[in-house]
Amino acid sequence: MDDADRYDLLMEAYAELKPEIESTSALTPVLANPPLSQVLREFGTIPPEGLFAGVASDGLPMLLNLHDSVPGSLLVVGDAGAGKTNLLQIVARAAGMTHTTNALKFGILTDHVDEWNGFEQIPHNAGVFPMYADSAQEFLYTLASWARGSKPESLSVLLLLDDLEAATHLDFEARQILRWLFLRGPARGIWPIVTLNAERSKGIQPWLHAFYTRIYGTIKNNQLGQQLSAQGANLHTLNNSAQFTLREGVHWLRFWLPSLD
Repeated sequence: MDDADRYDLLMEAYAELKPEIESTSALTPVLANPPLSQVLREFGTIPPEGLFAGVASDGLPMLLNLHDSVPGSLLVVGDAGAGKTNLLQIVARAAGMTHTTNALKFGILTDHVDEWNGFEQIPHNAGVFPMYADSAQEFLYTLASWARGSKPESLSVLLLLDDLEAATHLDFEARQILRWLFLRGPARGIWPIVTLNAERSKGIQPWLHAFYTRIYGTIKNNQLGQQLSAQGANLHTLNNSAQFTLREGVHWLRFWLPSLD
């Protein structure tokens, strides 16, 4: 049998076995990242100003400093399925495990309230507000009023907004309040952490200037990633739904998410 015949035979055998190979591969279990409670237990005490967001590539906790307003509001951008909502949920769960209610609270604005079932049981939770309901706008007004008035300096509030594009459909006054919170909130103890589907970013460009710090999930379209100021981040190589990156000086710092308990 010459080389050409051997090659043809191998290709025929592969074609016959391909469905079985793909079926077996689909059933191969994928190891999940360790649960959040285990990760936090191994790290020990988190500094009171630290907001846990994941685990860096060097094994250290990825912490955001709630006492330093310089980074400003945070935009979490990535493809659909990149794990943006999961990141918000990790932040919320960790907040409830590492801070007292006197030090940190959070509120959630979302079009998909069912994705947040169970979070209402966390004492730090000020509410899960449907983006399309009046209660969402009332919550924004309450935050703005609180930020402009006298408040305990030790208390920080997370505004977890899942889907910036949906928020742009609020009424005019609520949009102005939201923009003010994006720009002025961190200096007054209110920290917006906002998700955005990368494919929908072109339609809301004016809003993007409010975010000094951007956290990127998987973006397969390299040109789109560059348009979103992620040059050199190689976003297409991130582990979908579990890995993110942000710029730290001239370098890119990658971090991964624990699994929810």
